[in-house]
Amino acid sequence: MGDIPTLVEESRAAGMRVEVSWEGEERVVGGPVGRTAYRVVQEALTNVHKHAAGADALVRVAYRTEEVAVLVQNGPSDGSPDAGLPSGGNGLVGMRERVAALGGGFVAGPTQDGGFRVSAVIPDRTPHPGP
Repeated sequence: MGDIPTLVEESRAAGMRVEVSWEGEERVVGGPVGRTAYRVVQEALTNVHKHAAGADALVRVAYRTEEVAVLVQNGPSDGSPDAGLPSGGNGLVGMRERVAALGGGFVAGPTQDGGFRVSAVIPDRTPHPGP
């Protein structure tokens, strides 16, 4: 998960306007939970590049007591030509399967304004040091 800022910067460098929000007390989230959260953000940002050229995006990471939640939401395309990236057609299915394998919840779909939202809540029951 520590590489999520790099994903955001790469998207910005490619011309996407991305807002980032961090909630909760940041902690190291490694192993399958961290990899899954990273992959959800990575795939969702890639989908914005592929399917919503010129759209603004929001990435939100929330650290909760026993879970990590990630959200990637974009507005509608501004009509710019798409990035011409290949599409395997399995991105959402793969994200859903990764999250479900860890006992988490996954929701994806269009928003009322013509954008798209990807949201995952992943259990993280690793003991964390208290304050």
